[in-house]
Amino acid sequence: MMEVYLDNNATTMIDPLVFEEMKPFLTNIYGNPNSLHRFGSGTHPKMVEALDYLYEGINAHDNDDIIITANATEANNMVIKGIWIDKILNGNKNHIITTEVEHPAITATLKFLESQGVSVTYLPVNDEGVLEAHTLRKYIKDETALVTIMWANNETGKIFPIEEIGLICKEFDVPFHTDATQAIGKIPVDVQKCNVDYLSISAHKFHGPKGIGALYVKKGYSLTPLLHGGEQMGGHRAGTVDVASMVGMGLAMKLATSPEAIEYEQTFVKGLRDQLENAILEISETIVIGGADNRTPNTSLISIRGVEGESMLWDLNQKGIGASTGSACASEDLEANPVMNAFGSDSELAHTGVRLSLSRFNTQEEIDYAIDVIKTAIARLRNISSSFAYAPESHNSQL
Repeated sequence: MMEVYLDNNATTMIDPLVFEEMKPFLTNIYGNPNSLHRFGSGTHPKMVEALDYLYEGINAHDNDDIIITANATEANNMVIKGIWIDKILNGNKNHIITTEVEHPAITATLKFLESQGVSVTYLPVNDEGVLEAHTLRKYIKDETALVTIMWANNETGKIFPIEEIGLICKEFDVPFHTDATQAIGKIPVDVQKCNVDYLSISAHKFHGPKGIGALYVKKGYSLTPLLHGGEQMGGHRAGTVDVASMVGMGLAMKLATSPEAIEYEQTFVKGLRDQLENAILEISETIVIGGADNRTPNTSLISIRGVEGESMLWDLNQKGIGASTGSACASEDLEANPVMNAFGSDSELAHTGVRLSLSRFNTQEEIDYAIDVIKTAIARLRNISSSFAYAPESHNSQL
């Protein structure tokens, strides 16, 4: 039985080159980077190099800040709660704008702020699951302290109009944060071009190690630290830096964001994704959620009428294929997929989504195997479905 990993939006395998780069900092070069002796100071050159790779990967300027965090969830919390302290508790602004389809790292944090009296506007998305930038204009007001909108959706892969959103925020002088976790290494990410003030990333989404992420902060912007303690990261984020993981994240960023790597994603990875997707769409009453265009090249969220997502995952897992029904951060929640709900799926379809997300380490042989397994699973599950025979007639399409 072949093993095929198609859940790369949940996490990715660490690139072997990244692992080799990290090894010395787990064994030989292990000093605390804040120590003055040679064991500590010996880590500094590689830490500087790693930061340089992060700056280059998103086109940050030297006078901007990049703060090392444990993950994008921490970075998101740092921005949202930092704004809460600086502009809401200590200021006169009490309003934040986001969308209905953000990652739980955003929505759960905002729900907490709502319990503290903060006003939050959740902007609707269109029938493709994307915010139309002009919608934002109607909701910005004098009390707006922050706009936080994802760069690419973790479930559908849909790419949001970040450049237009950034221009609108700049026009209204409102800080703009984007969670770019699902964009890095898949499409070009340029914070200068898109007028981004804060940006969150997580290394394990682009073949780096787990447990390390970063927050970009544009020059002239600041935040009250989420973690207080030592003076690490210039006092922005206390705690001894995981040097090995920082070095790994830096190299992973370099490898993932080079022009050659992005081109490979847009050609080879997209080609495999399209082959897999098209084979499934040959089956009646299957739908690509969000439509075929304007997506990251590795992601497909497919609705298969008459097949519950969890049942499909069971069949795939028995044949060595890893996939998901959506965000792994909420995988224990069996409620209908909120992203599918947000742009109008009916209650039945909202339980039928299966997310297939590829990486540069997938092969043609794996995709051929996955197609055979998925087709067999659909046939089996529909055959025992109590509802599929009564489903209304439809055709496969992109929703």
